Amino acid sequence: MQERRQFILTVSCPDTVGLVAAVSGLIASWGGCLDEVNNHADKTTGRFFMRNVIDAESLALGLEEFRAGFVPLARRFQMEFSVRDSSRPKRVALLVSKEEHCLVDLLHRWRTGELPFELPCVLSNHERCREYCDAVGVPFRHVPFSPETKAESFEAVVSLLEQEQVELVVLARFMQILPAWVCERFAGRILNIHHSFLPSFAGSRPYRQAFERGVKLIGATSHFVTAELDAGPIIEQDVMRVDHSHSLADLVRLGRDVEKTVLARALRAVLEERVLIDGNKCIVFR
Repeated sequence: MQERRQFILTVSCPDTVGLVAAVSGLIASWGGCLDEVNNHADKTTGRFFMRNVIDAESLALGLEEFRAGFVPLARRFQMEFSVRDSSRPKRVALLVSKEEHCLVDLLHRWRTGELPFELPCVLSNHERCREYCDAVGVPFRHVPFSPETKAESFEAVVSLLEQEQVELVVLARFMQILPAWVCERFAGRILNIHHSFLPSFAGSRPYRQAFERGVKLIGATSHFVTAELDAGPIIEQDVMRVDHSHSLADLVRLGRDVEKTVLARALRAVLEERVLIDGNKCIVFR
């Protein structure tokens, strides 16, 4: 059964009295039916966040008319807002190196329709994962990386992303540190999976770091990428219990399952416009 078409409105603005009434009242004046409403006021920053899901069929106006009609209210309350038509999936590019588990999991969820997005390409600095993309008919783009050509390689990656009009970039174990200019170009649009429960064990070889510390929990963290390594706003996390009997190889093996589910949950939340950035943290509406 085809899902109902919806408009998803997200709002961020200074907190003040009357915000909910103003937004819901305007939508009601257009005949709009609200299917879902989420609000949060951050008492520390004084910011207000909102996510409204509107039945598009209840409205007599299209997406652009909705956007234009909302502008006066947005100006009045100093709102940053976006509105998206649920019938138009986001264009997503997956970036991967040699570890294929996150890529294969996302390809399955994409192919079965569990995660609805357009997948114009998979980019990689290795050839290893090409077969998985060929098997499901997804274009695979190989961009070689070396210490001497890294700058040119990132230029090529960004050129491909812009050529494909990619809206969201997912680093599905792409083991390259993105330069600051790439992070800025795609600010708030690059999703990463880090194989530790951040802020613990940031950087390289987190499983080895965890093993050497004898941790009792291992985890994974999905976050937006910023110029500061593994320090961007956190979207989703989870953990798994381990003990002294587990080897380093066991931690890596067990951790892969956590990585896959955390990345998939984070991507779903972003695709459904459930994630709003509040400074260096995320508001995630469930």
